[in-house]
Amino acid sequence: MLPYEQVAIVILNYNGKHFLEKFLQSVIDSSQGARIIVADNASTDDSVSWLEATHPTIETIVLDKNYGFTGGYNRALFQIDAKYFVLLNSDIEVPSQWLTPLLSLMESDESIAACQPKIKLYSDKKYFEHAGAAGGFMDYMGYPFCRGRIMDTLEEDLGQYDDTREIFWATGACLFVRADLYKEFGGLDERFFAHMEEIDLCWRLKSSGYSIKTVGNSEVYHVGGGTLSRDNPKKTYLNFRNGLFLLFKNLPTSKLFPVIFFRMVLDGIAGLRFLFKGETANLFAVLKAHRDFYLAFRYLIRQRGKVPIKSVNFNEVYKRLLVSEYFLKGRHKFSQLHELRNLK
Repeated sequence: MLPYEQVAIVILNYNGKHFLEKFLQSVIDSSQGARIIVADNASTDDSVSWLEATHPTIETIVLDKNYGFTGGYNRALFQIDAKYFVLLNSDIEVPSQWLTPLLSLMESDESIAACQPKIKLYSDKKYFEHAGAAGGFMDYMGYPFCRGRIMDTLEEDLGQYDDTREIFWATGACLFVRADLYKEFGGLDERFFAHMEEIDLCWRLKSSGYSIKTVGNSEVYHVGGGTLSRDNPKKTYLNFRNGLFLLFKNLPTSKLFPVIFFRMVLDGIAGLRFLFKGETANLFAVLKAHRDFYLAFRYLIRQRGKVPIKSVNFNEVYKRLLVSEYFLKGRHKFSQLHELRNLK
């Protein structure tokens, strides 16, 4: 018997009543005895009163203000007693039996710290979704990508990623993680607020010898962009700033300054591209991201000291520059990244 009762499925909500109305029942119907908890980030809609009226048995944790994805989850999860946490976005529909393969894998090997199912588009379930797809990877410059999604190109799910295998990071949209490790490693870094925080956590876990997996016989369906659309300047800011945060915290000293310098040059090129396209708000978002990276130096230096073994020598780190492979060589599918496609 699998210990479903030791799993806490935690949905972080911020003004997402419409998503709860649409998707919460699917989670309830497929929970198989797992706890379901809605953590509310001080919503200003009537999410909490709706929950109390329509789902009085669902546990709720109501926070005093919006702490973002990172702070909201930390404040909720650190007060929950469970063996496993599932961080589940509110805009995800789950089918029956989605939980069983994830829990079975985690129960089979204590060295696996976290895993994810396949993340597919709710609007067209033949295709993978941007936030996680069939498992996360990273190139040596810190640019994240996935099996099934490179840059903005989504692949159709033809069964090509139905295996269970090691990845570099598991998506925060549906992250199954050991509760004791989540707490031991300090949870998500709250300075990130949102975006790439799960990559940072997974990198820290891998640097300490744990494994991260993707599970190909489980899938969920994600709306995506529920809080910030992909072209929103705030999202641009968070992605550029947090990309620098991620590298500075986790890179080995020998690679730190060369990689950071080259990454900032690439950010500058991206800023010029925004300028030429007339996207001045996104250009200023990049400049602000760099400014705030410098302002966070003291904090980031302290955080580096908390990662005992820093490495980029993982098989799941692509040794070529992804943006060059994508834009110059036209490699838009994971199967075209020769160093990675045959890894198990």
